[in-house]
Amino acid sequence: MEKIRKAAMFSVGRAVFFGGFAISIVMLSLAFNFALALKGGAILTLIMALILLWCTLTAEHRSPKSTETWILLDDRSRPVNGHAVRAFRLVMKEVYGFYAYYSTIIALGMFGGSVTLQLLGISGGLG
Repeated sequence: MEKIRKAAMFSVGRAVFFGGFAISIVMLSLAFNFALALKGGAILTLIMALILLWCTLTAEHRSPKSTETWILLDDRSRPVNGHAVRAFRLVMKEVYGFYAYYSTIIALGMFGGSVTLQLLGISGGLG
């Protein structure tokens, strides 16, 4: 079970990292206005969190063979019976939920930073 959790954290974490990297590039392109960059990053991070939430809600109905986690596991660690497949799906649901939760927290922090900058009247940036 722990091997499945590690592989799931690695594969979903890598996907979230690449999504975060893309979001940071968009934020960098909006760096002429810090409040706008934070607001754009928050919206995109919330979209990513919604996608992860959707994956959380549908994880119990997905075939384990269609996941990257399945590919990362060796033949001995792959679930073979119904109980193991159910455990695999629950681990995937837990991992997606973990990343959805923290993506939402990060997005709320960016929204808070954006609102704070707007209330303080700071509209500057790198430009």
